[in-house]
Amino acid sequence: MRNPRNERLGSDRSAAEPERKCILSGEHAARDALIRLAISPDGLVLPDALARAPGRGAWIGVSRADLEIAIAKGKLKGALARAFKGAALTIPDDLAERIEIALTRTFTDRLGLEMRAGKLLVGSDRIAENARQGKVAWLAHAADAAEDGSRKLDQAWRVGEDAEGSGLRGDTLPLDRAALSVALGRDNVVHLALADKAAAARLSEPLQRLLRYLGSAGAPDEGGAAAEATDTDEGKDSADTAAPLAMTTNLDRRA
Repeated sequence: MRNPRNERLGSDRSAAEPERKCILSGEHAARDALIRLAISPDGLVLPDALARAPGRGAWIGVSRADLEIAIAKGKLKGALARAFKGAALTIPDDLAERIEIALTRTFTDRLGLEMRAGKLLVGSDRIAENARQGKVAWLAHAADAAEDGSRKLDQAWRVGEDAEGSGLRGDTLPLDRAALSVALGRDNVVHLALADKAAAARLSEPLQRLLRYLGSAGAPDEGGAAAEATDTDEGKDSADTAAPLAMTTNLDRRA
């Protein structure tokens, strides 16, 4: 198999997993860790959270705060002009908000799929029982969860994992109980868990991208020279590649 263009041979990522370069920071990461931007037929720049829109795309891996700065300073406009080869583009004023909404929906859609598949655990008592038995692969709490309740479940998880004193604890999600309840169609969803490791791995990608965009996971330093990073239907696997960006949720720590 040929190596993708500019691939770093020392990367510990599989050659089968294509990587991309952020057009704003110049940082590289697996394409699943970045956010794809695509253009509509009338030239409107829109988020393509699932990276499925046809045609050329551009990738970003900065936080929302850094994106808003780049938009205000005209850096995003210039980077997109290079990425899309001078095509007529319109950047909506609420692009940063649209991206957050798209990433949030991708994450909650995945939660819903895992719930319908019977993989998602909800309810403090049920989660605590499974956690103490070592049957929890991932644990999370709503943004407005009571500290005492979260702490008790974290402790139960550490006991089940024989990890007392390790500091292992559930992720605090960027969604409150109302948002989680609406997304899952259940009342008062405050704590969530997955017993299945494969399900936890499936949830890792959309959660990490959302946290990164919101500034809750390590983001590349702002200010790198903008560089073109585009793809086409024929050449998506030949984009620039390099070492992946770091993510920091407990989904990774439990892998």
